Parts: sequence; structure tokens; C-alpha cells
Amino acid sequence: MREVLTNPTAGYYMNRDVFGQTGDFITSPEISQMFGELIAVWLINEWTKCGRPTPFQITELGPGRGTLMADILRVFSKFKIAGSDFSVSLVEVSPYLGQVQEKQLCPSQAQEATEVPQGSQHYKQSISLYGSQVRWYNHISELPRTFTLFLAHEFFDALPIHKLVKVDQGWREVLIDLNREDLTLRYVISRDRTPACLYRLDNESREELEVSPQSLIITQAMAARIHQDGGIALVIDYGHEGDKTDTFRGFKNHKLHDPLVDPGTADLTADVDFAALKWAATHPRGFEDWKANLTYGTVDQKDFLTRVGINLRLEQLLASCRDEDVARDLKSAHKMLTDPMEMGSKFKFLALYPSVMEKILERYPPPGFV
Repeated sequence: MREVLTNPTAGYYMNRDVFGQTGDFITSPEISQMFGELIAVWLINEWTKCGRPTPFQITELGPGRGTLMADILRVFSKFKIAGSDFSVSLVEVSPYLGQVQEKQLCPSQAQEATEVPQGSQHYKQSISLYGSQVRWYNHISELPRTFTLFLAHEFFDALPIHKLVKVDQGWREVLIDLNREDLTLRYVISRDRTPACLYRLDNESREELEVSPQSLIITQAMAARIHQDGGIALVIDYGHEGDKTDTFRGFKNHKLHDPLVDPGTADLTADVDFAALKWAATHPRGFEDWKANLTYGTVDQKDFLTRVGINLRLEQLLASCRDEDVARDLKSAHKMLTDPMEMGSKFKFLALYPSVMEKILERYPPPGFV
């Protein structure tokens, strides 16, 4: 998965726009501005609960086209959140998507190369439409040490997985092999235990499962940052609570695609194991003796968006709309985001808070989760 998706020269994400109607899949922010607006209001509300600390940054992992961040920054500007006390940090490994994001977020700066100071952790920087610093990083470990609002929307589903199966001899890993007769790829089972088989399997009742060590490491890093520097995280993705088995698949032109056929031309994905993420979030490496971070969720997207006001936002937009086609598109987008048969039940929301917020959250629970 890592090689197919992020190989520097031929990786699926590295040299093309894969989102939207002309790509291979559509994400919620691309469907309607309402999605990003409600996420922004939620982030501001929770930041306020923390005492509105400054300086602070909003960090998005895998920002796609930058559409979600653009909607968030527009809402932040309405609340007068911009300038030197607030910055944007984007964790992005694709040079092509980094350019797309810069054009989206920094339209007046995109044609001008901004020099990155020598020794900086980021590889690119610019100024947003609203005056905030925007910086690009390759990895979460390079981010500045400050209060952070983390956002990961359809990020973890693209991180590489290991597939494990239980056989008579114990746990073995499913690997990719080359069929030398016709030079096609095929699945095989490892002869012996592999390092992935060291995953926490003592009480595992499933006969097969998918594990993503990289997802756990990134979640642990995010949790440690929240514990040390303060912050909140919101994870949005399709996934399960540690009960699914075989979810690895490919998508091409909005249709299912065999992952082993024409690698590099289709998106590869697997459902996120939210139970594993919650374990990682409350067990960050190097902090074994501390009070665990707090997790809320998962809740379905339809419940989260409804509780934070998407119906009211739709009414407001329709009330000011004078174009029947636009009004019809707004209603269609609302249905796609909230209908259980569309995205409403497929996508889940998970929130992460530092343990020092426990008393405040008992009194003021996070909106969308209750």
C-alpha cells in the first residue's frame, strides 16, 4: 500500500488530482461547504472550552485538495481568528497535492515562491487568503510545539495495513507475491510468523484481521503532543470498532477495483480500526505513567452533523438562495452527507482530548457526540 500510494515517481497520490467527479472518489468537503463550516464551528467551540490559548495551530493530516481547510479558514475569519496568533500546518507527502492546496488556500501567494528559512522543519510556506501563515510538513513529528487542533479526515484509511490470518500453526501474514507464470500479482500466506504477527493478538477472537502500525504510531504521536502541549483531535473516516476482518480494496473511477491489477492507477484503502486508534490514543509511547487522554466516539456522521446544526445551516442557505438549481444541489448534498444509506452511517467521528479537560467535559460534553 505504501509503495503503490506514495512512491515518489509512480505513487497514486503523488502526481495527480484523484478527488471529485473526475477522480476516483469524492470526499464530504467536496460535496458541500456545510461540512467544513460545521467542523470549523465545532473546533472553535472546543478551543474556547480550553480557554482560547494562543498562539495555536490547526493541523490537517492529508489535506487532499485543501477544500476542508479553506472552508474552516473562512469560518475562522468570521470569528476574527487569524494573524500572528494562529497558523496552519499541513502534513502532506504529495508535491502535486501540496501545489493544489497552496492554490486553494493562498491564491494571492501561489505564484510567488516564499523562501523557507534554512534549518526549518517545513518544506514550504505561504500566507493564506486571511493572513495566517500556512506551512507544509512531511511528518507529524516535524510540527511546531504549541497548542494544536488536529484534524484527520479520510487520512487513516489510506495508511498501509498488514493482513493477518489464523492457521493451525498460529498467526500468519498475507503477503503479495509474483506469479511467475503470467507475471500477475497474487496473495500468499507467510510460511512463518512475521513482525506484524507480534501485534496485540492475545485476546483476539477473529480468525483474520487488518492492522496498521503506522496508524497507531501517528495516533500515539498526536496523543503525546496533546498531552504535552495541549490540543484536541478530530478524526473522521469510514471504519469499525475492531470487529471487521477483510476490508482491503481498491477504487478507480468511483468503482471497486482489484488492488492487484495495475497498481498505482487506483486508490487502495481499508476501513479504519477505531478501537485500535483509541487504544493508541490512550497509550502514547514514553508516557506509560500518566493519566490517559480522553476519547469520545465513535458516532455516525449523520448524528454528529445533525447535532451540530446541519439542518439549521441548510435552512439558512436555502432562505438566501434565489437559484432553484443551487437550492436543489444544497438539498442533494445534505442528503448525501446525512442519509444512512449514503455517507450518514458509513463515516464515523472520533474526538481526543487531554485528561486535564475531564471536569470541563463532564459539565460541557463535546457537541456532536451526545
